[in-house]
Amino acid sequence: MAVFIDVKVIPRSSRSGLAGTRGGALLVRLNAPPVEGAANAELIEVLSNVLQVPKRAVTIVSGERNRLKRVRVEGVTEELVRAACQLSD
Repeated sequence: MAVFIDVKVIPRSSRSGLAGTRGGALLVRLNAPPVEGAANAELIEVLSNVLQVPKRAVTIVSGERNRLKRVRVEGVTEELVRAACQLSD
């Protein structure tokens, strides 16, 4: 079982964490710069902490070099993701 999440990242923020939604995508602020995969690694860490899954369960499917990304999370349900990220339908 896996869930796909559209994520918009804002690198070089003052602190990392979820910041609501924007344009139907989960908005995630990252402290790391978008250099040499640092922001992608931090995105995986933030999502794994919020969703309480191991880092290996979070995969960036598309958009590795863009601010808009598609992320696959294994071992969770859509309801769990909505509750953990406080998303509405």
